[in-house]
Amino acid sequence: MPEKETLERAEEDKKEGKAPSTQAGEFVREEIEHVREGKHGARSTKQAIAIGLSKARRAGVNLPPPKKGSKKTRKQAARDLKKGKKKTAKKSAKRSRATSRALKREGHSAASKRALSRQAHAAARKRSAASRSRSAKKAAKTRKK
Repeated sequence: MPEKETLERAEEDKKEGKAPSTQAGEFVREEIEHVREGKHGARSTKQAIAIGLSKARRAGVNLPPPKKGSKKTRKQAARDLKKGKKKTAKKSAKRSRATSRALKREGHSAASKRALSRQAHAAARKRSAASRSRSAKKAAKTRKK
């Protein structure tokens, strides 16, 4: 379950009319912090981000499943989104414990500055120059004068 503070920040983003990906970013940030604090680990930065996005969908952020990616990933994202739309019953304690124990066995270097930087660089490289330029211009428009 996401922390109250994270839910509030995401709700605030929604009220301000920010994109679902921005709202989901709050959950990803929380997940990275958890790995850094040592609450649990992650095999890679990508996994930590995936867990954050999953939590966001389950918390009700209207983040659509990815267009690319494996069929399994898209299916799971759709399932998470569906769960976030309706209030669900209490989570299975046994399953929750199993997940926590598995994550505790993972390392913590996935949330290091170096790993996050490498992940961001790799993600940017996949995009075209025009796409990156458009994003930069859009961001510049929101800058305080």
